[in-house]
Amino acid sequence: VMNLGMADVLKKIKQTEREAARNLVSAKEESAKIVSDARKKASEMITKASDDSVSSTQKTLDNAREEANAAAEKVFKAGAKDVSAITSSAEKNQSKAVDLILKNMSA
Repeated sequence: VMNLGMADVLKKIKQTEREAARNLVSAKEESAKIVSDARKKASEMITKASDDSVSSTQKTLDNAREEANAAAEKVFKAGAKDVSAITSSAEKNQSKAVDLILKNMSA
């Protein structure tokens, strides 16, 4: 009677050990999956942050370029206006200068 009870206890111990080993393997696999998923997510976050940084830098450069072009256009227009005014004034004074030179030559 004692041997039969001891055999059942040993059988139960072996069964529990096998179940514990399976649970340990399962836990290790789950742990590895969690770590792998975390690494993948971290990599995705780093890539996204890098992409966002590049995009932000490009937007900043584009805005700066647009502002510089607008400023250059203003300077060009102001310069063109000044050149036009000088040219117009010179054209108006040209006939007076020619008349003055002719008058001085004939005097």
